[in-house]
Amino acid sequence: MTEKAGKSLRQGSRNTEVDAFLKKVAAMPRIKPGGRYGRLIFAMDATASREPTWDRACHLQAQMFQETAALGGLEIQLCYYRGFKEFFASPWVRHSDALLKQMTAVSCLGGYTQIERVLQHARDEARKQKVNALVFVGDCMEENVDRLCHIAGELGVLGIPVFVFQEGHDPVAEQAFRQIAQLTQGAYCRFNAASAAQLRDLLSAVAVYATGGRHALENFSQRQGGVTLQLIHQVKKD
Repeated sequence: MTEKAGKSLRQGSRNTEVDAFLKKVAAMPRIKPGGRYGRLIFAMDATASREPTWDRACHLQAQMFQETAALGGLEIQLCYYRGFKEFFASPWVRHSDALLKQMTAVSCLGGYTQIERVLQHARDEARKQKVNALVFVGDCMEENVDRLCHIAGELGVLGIPVFVFQEGHDPVAEQAFRQIAQLTQGAYCRFNAASAAQLRDLLSAVAVYATGGRHALENFSQRQGGVTLQLIHQVKKD
C-alpha cells in the first residue's frame, strides 16, 4: 500500500468516527427552558501516561465553559483517578476559573486505571440529580471489561450518554471504550495532538447542546464553523 493510499484510509476512518460521534451528539436529551443548568461530568485519566497532555486537557475544558457562558446554564464536575486507588470528584462548578484551578493543581501519578469508579460515580450522581452527559478522556484500560459494560448498561437505563475520547491507539482500550459508548447511547472518538482543535470544538458542541438545545448549537456552529457545522443538519428543530 502506498503512503498516499494509507493516509487516505486513515483520514476516512477518522471522518467515519467523527460522523458517528456527531450523530450521537444530535441524539442527546436537551435541557428545557426554565433556568435549569445542563450538568456535565468531565472525567479524566490522570495516571503517568497522560502527563504530557494534561495541560492541553486543561485548556479544552476552559473552552467548554467559554462557549456556554452566554447561555448561563452549564455545571461541570471534574473527576479523575491516579496513583494507588486515588479518585477525586470536585464539587459542581459553574465557572471555568474554579475548575481550571483544580485541574492545574493536579500532578499525574502512575497507577492502574479506575474507569469502573468513574462510571459508578456518574451513576450515583444521577440518582441524586439529573446528569446530562459524562465525558471521559483516557488512553488505556486495565480492568474487567464485563464489569465496566454492566455499569455502562445501568447508565444507559438512566439516560446518561458517555462520550469517550481516547488518546492514542491502544486496541484493548478502544474495544472497551466503544462498548461503553454504545451501551449508553453515547459516542467514541480517538484523538491525538493533530486533532486537538477538532476535539476542542466537539467538546464545546456537546456542552452547548446540553445547555441550550438546538438554537444555541446553531449559533455556536455558525460562529465556529468547521466540523461543528455538520451538527445543524442532524439535530431536529425544537
